[in-house]
Amino acid sequence: MVAPLSAWPWENLGIFKYILYGPLAAKVLHSWIYEDTIKDLWCLHILLICALRGLVHQLWSSYTNMLFLTRNRRIQQQGVDFKQIDGEWDWDNFIILQALLASMACLTFQSLDALPLWNPKGFITLLILHITISEPLYYWAHRSFHESYLFTHYHSLHHSSPVLHPFTAGLATPLEHLILCIVIGIPMMGCILMGYGSTSMIYGYVLAFDFLRCLGHSNVEVVPHGIFNNLPFLKYFLYTPTYHSLHHTEMGTNFCLFMPLFDAIGNTLNSNSWHLHKKISSDSEGKGKVPDFVFLAHGVDVTSAMHVPFVFRSFASIPFSMRIFLLPMWPFTFLIMLMMWTMSKTFLLTFYNLRGRLHQTWVVPRFGFQYFLPFATAGINKCIEEAILRADRMGVKVISLAALNKNEALNGGGTLFVNKHPELKVRVVHGNTLTAAVILNEIPKDVKEVFLTGATSKLGRAIALYLCRKRVRVLVSLYI
Repeated sequence: MVAPLSAWPWENLGIFKYILYGPLAAKVLHSWIYEDTIKDLWCLHILLICALRGLVHQLWSSYTNMLFLTRNRRIQQQGVDFKQIDGEWDWDNFIILQALLASMACLTFQSLDALPLWNPKGFITLLILHITISEPLYYWAHRSFHESYLFTHYHSLHHSSPVLHPFTAGLATPLEHLILCIVIGIPMMGCILMGYGSTSMIYGYVLAFDFLRCLGHSNVEVVPHGIFNNLPFLKYFLYTPTYHSLHHTEMGTNFCLFMPLFDAIGNTLNSNSWHLHKKISSDSEGKGKVPDFVFLAHGVDVTSAMHVPFVFRSFASIPFSMRIFLLPMWPFTFLIMLMMWTMSKTFLLTFYNLRGRLHQTWVVPRFGFQYFLPFATAGINKCIEEAILRADRMGVKVISLAALNKNEALNGGGTLFVNKHPELKVRVVHGNTLTAAVILNEIPKDVKEVFLTGATSKLGRAIALYLCRKRVRVLVSLYI
């Protein structure tokens, strides 16, 4: 039997769950169209806050997936697999839940419409209430969720993601998010009841709360260790991504919300927290692990560029298809393409580990149509050459030219660079040469005669010529 409040009531609605925002949107539109002013302004505020919360999570997701910026700061080195992406697909359920609860609060407390835009006393009161109530409340609730029954039926979902990601912050059951609503709601309601509330306070606190939650689940150490050397006391008032990652790997420690002070008080602070943080912070200045194999790709077109992991992770995990709602982003993406054309260099896009070897995909910042512009070929070859030389300096064993990067008319399938730099240690290959190598490797060493059949191709000619040089007799039957 499913435990109470362990499943979302709209989990089977799919994308139609966003209809739950409908009444709020309808109220705003009705007031805007048929009335002089929007009477229930909080309907608009709730929608704006929900949109901004989604944007905060999306920006963190984009940043963590920009491996060209974060690869040396990653805490857990393995990548996020498709199973985790599917599990976190509905990460934003909590935003819908809190929007519904906020709507009920606005209907209950009509005085919320009279809140001023700004009240500095509210921020001070908010901070005091957060430290004295929200932090300890969350700490003890979190510890309780690690008890046998609650962990098995509720909190284990949050810990099911093997690699932390900003969307992991939203992966939890309704019960956990209801408790989180209380944690986040007490300081705001306390300020409002004391007469110190303001609209900016609510916006600021909710967005800062989400920002720090994403920070802890980012799997990228962005907090420099030097700040704790200069201000040692600060390490008890601000957690780090490394600090929270230890909670997910060693679950009996580091339960705090944002302040490790409460772990220190509760004797649950992981003694390795600061040492690991210093190590990862120091290692971020290095070059990181050298890949064994590099796949040198390029952009296809402007539309497909919006499906890379650091734009929309969900789109990158499923087969490409045209999405109408992405069309408004096309002009902005086109401008980014022009900027990449003028100033960008080859960058790291994705990686994976296969049989203990690190494989990376690097991208030449050019799109398919640019390879057919005569005046652009020199720049493209320069990017490819710089990538090959960089791979050679790093100690990469093999770099494979993909798609149009191996175009015969562009660089002779890579021979241009091999001939220009005969001292290269990295092996420059492409799909055809790799296929030929696999076929040749399957031919026994002592064979004296080989019969080839099929259509004429570069691949067949290359295999035939190689065998002839090895003094193997080649018989060919061609389909014309």
